[in-house]
Amino acid sequence: MDNYEYIVASLPSITSEASSAKDVDREGILTWIKEQCSDKDVRTIDFLLSGYDEDSLGEEFYRKALSHKNRFIREFFAYDLAVRNTKVRFLNKAFSRDEDKDIFSPTPSLPEAQAALSTDDILQRERNLDNLMWKEIERITVYDYFDIEKILGFVAKLQIVSRWLNLDPKTGEELFRKMLTEVRGTYGGVHYNDKQN
Repeated sequence: MDNYEYIVASLPSITSEASSAKDVDREGILTWIKEQCSDKDVRTIDFLLSGYDEDSLGEEFYRKALSHKNRFIREFFAYDLAVRNTKVRFLNKAFSRDEDKDIFSPTPSLPEAQAALSTDDILQRERNLDNLMWKEIERITVYDYFDIEKILGFVAKLQIVSRWLNLDPKTGEELFRKMLTEVRGTYGGVHYNDKQN
């Protein structure tokens, strides 16, 4: 069951009543996406989602991610690891610790992540880092239209939107609108509840 065109056409996954990000049912969206996917694709989506669980992250997780069969998973988590390592080095320096303490699967520090961290505003720092991840998602999926990579990219962006709805609702709303604009630009903006009825 690889009906990617249908899934992508329905990716905004919001009801016609949803006028803002707060109306979006994240769990409902993820459940609906998984219901349309093959078991193999569901496992890939679940692996992506496990990368947002801090308790799951570690050397073993990144070893699996960097050798995963799916291109999006490999490239996304390679960049995620490089950003995280840059952040750890930044914090180590701030606390006068050894630069590579708590670094695993060493990667070079990313200049763009270093620049994103160079602000005293903690909330802005987090937003800068998420902006980098958003751009990386777009880079990875730039030539993807109707495939699992496109769906994984949407799920990754949905995670960012959900995070910011909790941290800063205004930023969450802005990211939500950006995500909808991008998806509608790709394929007409069909709503999944409209498809179900």
